[in-house]
Amino acid sequence: MDGKVSSNFIDYCSIILLYLIIINYYSIKLDIMKQLLLLSLAIIMTLPSFSQSNKEEIDLIQAAFGMEKKAIVANFVKPSDAQKDAFWKLYDAYETERKELGKQRLDLLVQYGEQYMKMTSEQADAWTKEVIELQKKTDKLIGTYYHKIKGVSDGLVATQFYQIENYILATIRLQVLHEVPFVVTK
Repeated sequence: MDGKVSSNFIDYCSIILLYLIIINYYSIKLDIMKQLLLLSLAIIMTLPSFSQSNKEEIDLIQAAFGMEKKAIVANFVKPSDAQKDAFWKLYDAYETERKELGKQRLDLLVQYGEQYMKMTSEQADAWTKEVIELQKKTDKLIGTYYHKIKGVSDGLVATQFYQIENYILATIRLQVLHEVPFVVTK
């Protein structure tokens, strides 16, 4: 960043901080469902600010959510002591790749937000094709890491990983779909 911090970014960080305080306060009492709901609400409440966010802000936001997401995953995925190091090493590699896809997803949301009121048929078609391809890449990434994790642990741990990742993605996708307006027809 160039020394200036946008008010949108400050608002976003405030929401993240509030989320972190709530999660830490209720850490053991909140089940995964409630943690994901809070995470989803924080993301949805700040979607409008993404259209004015720069790359550094997105990187910082993803880093903050990545840490909290890892805590959620740790509450759900239970590798044995012998499997833990290998699992978390693979999980960190997965998160690095997933975050790149997340940046692309944010870019597509920003693009949609700027165009949905005046999208041409060609723009809508191109945008939708990009969304479909990105979803395929995300699903393929989860499947790839399912097999890698199964190779260093067992079927239970790999299935827990697969379930929680899909649950988190589905929850966030549903919230985004709920908040994003439909394309306007002319």
